[in-house]
Amino acid sequence: MATPDQIRFRNEMKIRLRTFVLDLLKLTQQIPYSQESKTLKGQLIRSGSSVYANYRAACRARSKNEFFAKLSIIVEEADETEMWLDLLILSEISNNEPTKTLHQESLEILKIMAAARKTSN
Repeated sequence: MATPDQIRFRNEMKIRLRTFVLDLLKLTQQIPYSQESKTLKGQLIRSGSSVYANYRAACRARSKNEFFAKLSIIVEEADETEMWLDLLILSEISNNEPTKTLHQESLEILKIMAAARKTSN
């Protein structure tokens, strides 16, 4: 059974991840179209939204093994999201403050999820 602190953390994390995905969507709408940006934006939206979707699924896990498996997917997708943001910045397709802020947030999310996976095992 989850403690009140765990429930509060899960709810705060859901809100944080939802906000992150919404900010990713806003960012991708601002990036001018090119073949390269189309690919990067699509991958960014897929991996970023997967972090949120899989976190919600992890919160509903039926066992510790299922929870750990979902956290592992989240860590992979969070790492991929960070990579796409890194490429947007380094390629100068989107090297502005909103992109850098989202990149920093993706690193923090990755660290949180990796730590959660480590302590859940």
